[in-house]
Amino acid sequence: MPTLICDCNQTMPLQPQKLGAVLNENLTLHSALCRRQAGAFQKAIQSGDDVVVACTQEKRLFTEIAQQTEGARSVIRFVNIRETGGWSKDAAQASPKIAALLAVAHLPEAEPVPTVSYSSAGRLLIIGELDAAERAAGLLADTLDITLFSLGAGSEGGMQERRYPVLAGKITHLTGWLGAFDLKWQRSNPIDLDLCTRCNACLAACPEGAIGFDYQIDSALCKSHRACVKACAVAGAIDFSREPTDLTETFDLVLDLRATPAFTQHALPQGYFRWDGQDSRPLLQLRSLVGEFEKPRFVTYKQKLCVHSRNEKTGCTACIDVCSASAISSERGRQQIVVNANLCVGCGACTTVCPSGALGYSYPRTGEQGTKIKTLLTTYASAGGRQAALLLHSQEAGARLLGDLGRLARLDPATHGVPARVLPVALWHSASTGLDLWLSAIAHGASQVWLLMTDEEAPQYQDALRAQMEVAQAILSGLGYQGEHFRLLHAKDARDLAGLDAQLQAAPAQGVAQAAGYAVQADKRATLELALDHLVAQGPMQPELIALPSGSPLGALAINKDTCTLCLSCVNACPASALLDNAQAPQLRFIEKNCVQCGLCVKTCPEKSLALVPQLSLTAQRKEAIVLNEMQPYACTRCGKPFGTLKAIESMLGKLAGHSMFQGAALERLKMCGDCRVIDIYSADNEIKINDIGQT
Repeated sequence: MPTLICDCNQTMPLQPQKLGAVLNENLTLHSALCRRQAGAFQKAIQSGDDVVVACTQEKRLFTEIAQQTEGARSVIRFVNIRETGGWSKDAAQASPKIAALLAVAHLPEAEPVPTVSYSSAGRLLIIGELDAAERAAGLLADTLDITLFSLGAGSEGGMQERRYPVLAGKITHLTGWLGAFDLKWQRSNPIDLDLCTRCNACLAACPEGAIGFDYQIDSALCKSHRACVKACAVAGAIDFSREPTDLTETFDLVLDLRATPAFTQHALPQGYFRWDGQDSRPLLQLRSLVGEFEKPRFVTYKQKLCVHSRNEKTGCTACIDVCSASAISSERGRQQIVVNANLCVGCGACTTVCPSGALGYSYPRTGEQGTKIKTLLTTYASAGGRQAALLLHSQEAGARLLGDLGRLARLDPATHGVPARVLPVALWHSASTGLDLWLSAIAHGASQVWLLMTDEEAPQYQDALRAQMEVAQAILSGLGYQGEHFRLLHAKDARDLAGLDAQLQAAPAQGVAQAAGYAVQADKRATLELALDHLVAQGPMQPELIALPSGSPLGALAINKDTCTLCLSCVNACPASALLDNAQAPQLRFIEKNCVQCGLCVKTCPEKSLALVPQLSLTAQRKEAIVLNEMQPYACTRCGKPFGTLKAIESMLGKLAGHSMFQGAALERLKMCGDCRVIDIYSADNEIKINDIGQT
């Protein structure tokens, strides 16, 4: 796979020999690859091999040249080395970073993922006052099939010529997504808009002016003269005796003109737009949404790993709480969550906060993302780079901000640009990585992991990511690694970049002495354990225990032995196999490594004897089953076989001793095992049996 580098009219101090040595490739330095030296680009793309072009500034031009080049068969991969490295104040030291960025561009393409399909025939519903809705319709009618839902006449009223179907009434429900919006409304007005011809005879006849140019009757003004009914006798559109009717209709697209929208979540359903009457972008987007569409299925779900609910008790709701698209809901009957792939926007925040790994991110897959980060850090280190700081950012807004920062550094002497030790990593969405990948990055040699946030993220994302960073930092600080390893950086636009630039030059934190060699796994908990093992082994300190912040996915359980009866209901509730019983003795055992701190055991315990303890134990017992509680067994008074615990049976006897149903022999049977209890019932001479009823 040939690599083409260009110093952009000699504005970057590129070192082709050093870069080529790292990439194991002979590199030729160009200065005008997109202009006078375009022949070299054309020759490379005729080879049939994929070609890496170290320029995104002229991506459009290179693509056009490729389309016009006879015999061009190569796939072109573009990578930005100019704004992210070559145009910083320490560009002369940026060769390791540039080599790392080029190495990542050589990685195999991500494997295809399943897709979600949408089909839109262009049936658009516009909701709003009639005059504004008709103005919007006039801008879209040449492309879309429009229906209006009138919420009043507006200041100007509707047109006399009826160009579009008009609905009116009270909207009770609007749900759905592109190609599948369901509108439910109640029609209760005396005027039937399907029959109305807009002749205005009713307006002229109404003495109260209760009928407006939306051709609906205002019941607050109407005094029941019924002059309008007489005026509309021929058309028959007005009937005060008509019963309210519930109706349903389906649309492909929705344009909402109301001040209070139908959807309040941060990420609106695809196909739903709001319009303020000024910004033309929603209208342009609507015009393009006719046809068949696909998007990746961003999230995978493994129900067996889910710790959302058990036995009608709710445990973890982290994914539901963080989702900005309202795409995740609880299905209590099946003790699981449901991910609506049509509503999912692919932010990946649910996979980030999921403690068990039941939700996994697939665009790209976690393993592919881990390979990218490991390659970046390994190449950077092998090229002589030190103290790498990963800068994770979204591939749209975040990439634009970094591009602005690089260009500012070229023009403004006070702006540093992206420092040589800062390695940018583009993500589909900035919320799609979390504790497992961040700690793996440190284990693979990163000094710090920074996350660039923009205004495109939902507010709850920052809270969730900050909580994850607090856990990660607590682990590293507890192990003795000095400095701040994780940070959220926020920038709205280019005006914030000066402050961001200063943060990017922050002092490095202490990393590992030897980088880990493991590969990031698809299983989140497995990756987390690999990272912890390496960080503990390399840690400057070896404490036995690290206290973690509340909400950590790692931790233990505290038990009140005085109140616990060893009923073992918590074992049945635990979906992570962290709590175990013992078939040989009355014991409650616990494996800290398996615990995800979902709290299902705490909520299930009838005696309220359990409490979550967020922590990381560094002893060997963390991965072993330890005994939390054990009791003396209770032996059957008839056969001597143990069938419960002494404390549990005594507690039950104490609670039922005063009950009228458990007196004498009945109370004694509670001290027997199940088999002996049945035998005793059938062998008792004075026991009334069900087949005796009716014979006495």
